[in-house]
Amino acid sequence: MLYFNRNYFSTFVIVLLIEFAIAYFHFSYFIRGFLGDVLVIVLLYCFLKIFIRKNVFKIAISVLTFAFFVEILQYFKLAEIQKVQSKVLLTIIGSVFDVWDLVAYFIGFLLILLIENLITKECKK
Repeated sequence: MLYFNRNYFSTFVIVLLIEFAIAYFHFSYFIRGFLGDVLVIVLLYCFLKIFIRKNVFKIAISVLTFAFFVEILQYFKLAEIQKVQSKVLLTIIGSVFDVWDLVAYFIGFLLILLIENLITKECKK
């Protein structure tokens, strides 16, 4: 049975638009380089939650693991080794390892758990 959650879809679209705005308007390094990375975790999580009903923690940890994996690939300079030329692809996978990205991803993960916990508590009232 197909599952589609409109709330997560709406949140996904809003966060995606924020990410586009951050990339387009070249905000400060903190917003572009750190807050953007926090939000990308939320973005990926919301995308998965559009289609997956349960498993908040499993989905959140999967997104965090994926982000860490991509960052590790950056550490090993995969894009450089593979001679990736596409600016779009380089933007998506990144090309520079930064330990602060790992911190940002983890904060995004914690933000997801916090928001989901607050929503769950609110729904039980």
